[in-house]
Amino acid sequence: MCDTHDTADAPAQPLADDQAFDEWLLDSLNRGALALMISIGHRTGLFDRMADGAARTSTELARDAGLSERYVREWLGAMVAGRIVLCDDAASNLELRFHLPGAHAAALTRAAGPDNIAVFAQYIGVLGHAESKVVEAFEHGNGVPYADYPRFHEVMAEDSGQSVLGSLIDHILPLDDDIVAKLSAGAEVCDVGCGRGLALMLMAEHFPESRFCGIDFSHEAIEFARSEARARGLINIDFEIHDAASWREFERYDLVFTFDSIHDQARPDLVLANIAESLKPDGIYLMQDIKMRSCIRLNTQHPMGPLLYTISCMHCMSVSLAYGGMGLGAAWGRELAETMLTEAGFTDVVINELGHDTQNDYYIIRKQPQTQTF
Repeated sequence: MCDTHDTADAPAQPLADDQAFDEWLLDSLNRGALALMISIGHRTGLFDRMADGAARTSTELARDAGLSERYVREWLGAMVAGRIVLCDDAASNLELRFHLPGAHAAALTRAAGPDNIAVFAQYIGVLGHAESKVVEAFEHGNGVPYADYPRFHEVMAEDSGQSVLGSLIDHILPLDDDIVAKLSAGAEVCDVGCGRGLALMLMAEHFPESRFCGIDFSHEAIEFARSEARARGLINIDFEIHDAASWREFERYDLVFTFDSIHDQARPDLVLANIAESLKPDGIYLMQDIKMRSCIRLNTQHPMGPLLYTISCMHCMSVSLAYGGMGLGAAWGRELAETMLTEAGFTDVVINELGHDTQNDYYIIRKQPQTQTF
């Protein structure tokens, strides 16, 4: 998948000298440590408590958040050392007053919506939990199963809630007018690898004339989806437990969606073929997947490259291998994706980007070329 004539991104260059590299490594260690503390700040709600910019002592912040002052004080130490939180001068640590600048709150609090980077910091802790298992996998070559990644579905749902849910109705679905038209008229819709089903539920709420089905092989995710759908009073949606590689439907659906799920599959080739078979002749498949290239050297300028390769190595690729799969990984890339879609029976593939989304590509896919009207 590496085309020697493709110069979209220049190959990575070494840092200037040994000292610069040492400094870069030390900075990387500090930033990695901060990522863990950012995750804790998000999960405990500490950033949200500080979103108003008011100055508080560690005692006041701990009281407001209902947390242990000693832990909050040490967390604040990391935040100040990392220049995320600022503090004033005082005679003792307990007298120091801390505040979160507004510009920082705009990237670290739940009020920031899709701009909240703290959500992604959670992946570091989740992956760290499985590090020893992944190290063993480097030796035996097999994978690490889903069960060894506690909270992954929870974090993934929150990630998707920012990158997909916030854009789904106004930006993603309108990428093709036919998608919105089908949903509005009343379509049969399936989300393959739906996880907790949040995207599907959002569509079910906006398009009550359509009928929705979500499938996933995670019992935990499907039970959550069923419970949430009942709580929302949705009567036009169902969730089923299936392995997408063995799931079969013949020309049942007008629309099929996958949100960040194909590269995780053990047999993505079979899943894509099953999706093609499940679509009606004029059906549309919308695939959201990671915005990467299939050749490593073409990802050197990607703003999230190291993070995406890390998540891929420590989860996406490894989970697929754990089930005897192909181990595509998150960085399977556009070129391999297009090849596999063609092999699955699709003939019309259009790749779209959204200006605000550096993480994902959006593929609009048909089994036959769209008829042109003049």
